[in-house]
Amino acid sequence: MESSASVKKLSEEFQKLPGIGRKTAERLVYALLKDKDQRAAQLARALMDLVEKVTLCSICGGITEADPCEICTSDKRDKTVVCVVEQPLDIALLERTGGHSGLYHVLGGTLSPLDGIGPEILRIEQLLKRVKTATIKEVIVATNPTVDGEATALYLSKVLRPLGVKATRIARGVPVGSDLEYVDEITLVKSIEGRREI
Repeated sequence: MESSASVKKLSEEFQKLPGIGRKTAERLVYALLKDKDQRAAQLARALMDLVEKVTLCSICGGITEADPCEICTSDKRDKTVVCVVEQPLDIALLERTGGHSGLYHVLGGTLSPLDGIGPEILRIEQLLKRVKTATIKEVIVATNPTVDGEATALYLSKVLRPLGVKATRIARGVPVGSDLEYVDEITLVKSIEGRREI
């Protein structure tokens, strides 16, 4: 059956999203068509709210509807500790754990010279300015354990050292509930290097 131009266009738009292929996009479109008065209208309103109301916090770079965000303005957060992450989504992931009570700073990616991404492209200068003008005592670098993430962590430790702030790196190691036989060698090495007294 030939699709209408509107169906085809929406399917193509869905396919531009990460993790959505042609078949999934088509299923989403047809699911919306089944209840287009209710579901499609709600989706359209939610998308317009996203476009009109959501922005990035001018301080941390996180996703917010109020600038600055509620994390940056909260009196309950430890303003002496900043956790540096790659993307705004990383803040939501860390917040769900409840393990960090300080502030955040989103870099907007990682250093990747081969892709033309240097320090001037990322929000590193804003981080340094925050450290210089605030009462920050520790910067936790929570970039991903990839080549680019590690390079970014090393660069940050180098530029933070002269400012007299403590720079730490999140620990990496064996996931809880896994067996050692299924863990790759690099993770095992990092686990041994990051060991602590019990």
